[in-house]
Amino acid sequence: MGKIVYELLKKKDIASIGVGGMIIFIAIVLIAGVAASVFIQTSNTLESQASATGMETTIEVSAGITVSRIDGYAATGADISKLAIMVKTRAGSEEIDLNHAFMELSNTNKKVVLNYTTSYYSKPNGLSNIFAASVFPDNGGTGDAVQFGILVLEDIDNSLSATNPLMNRGDKLYLCINATGTFSDIAANSVIQGMVVPESGAPGLIKFKTPSSYFDNVIELY
Repeated sequence: MGKIVYELLKKKDIASIGVGGMIIFIAIVLIAGVAASVFIQTSNTLESQASATGMETTIEVSAGITVSRIDGYAATGADISKLAIMVKTRAGSEEIDLNHAFMELSNTNKKVVLNYTTSYYSKPNGLSNIFAASVFPDNGGTGDAVQFGILVLEDIDNSLSATNPLMNRGDKLYLCINATGTFSDIAANSVIQGMVVPESGAPGLIKFKTPSSYFDNVIELY
């Protein structure tokens, strides 16, 4: 049976292991604090980004333009020479400045981009014939073939004007196009597609096929 050895600690050796453990403990606490700070900062950044992304997504989904009707005009024995596209804002949409909107249209041969021109704007109090209104670019000036006019149908709060066409909830208007200047008229059995693109929000989609023949001067296309 071996001997049991007893060692007497000197006064200077007492608690030497405890001090080392305390140093390690403090180091662990400091590292954990730094790590927690990084996690909190990253979490706050992600939360801010997620909130901003959510707001942008909501705007894109709820805001924008809706195309509710498309009419065309064809003189007797001729192809469609004018297009009138009725638009309004989507539910929940903020004001849309048509100065900063544009329209894309294409057929099987070409694609055009049209912008609003203040030269062709009208806000009548009733109208017997929309296609007789002076809101269709007549291709008599530079750029008329790639511009659209505005014919206001409803604007209760008077937010729309020639130089400041702000479309908001409840407003209804026609975007008016000279199809002769844009597509050299639109023949029967033609497919036209495109969109009205606001500065922010969802675009209003345009797609229609013209009938096989034109029996009337005014044709409902969509």
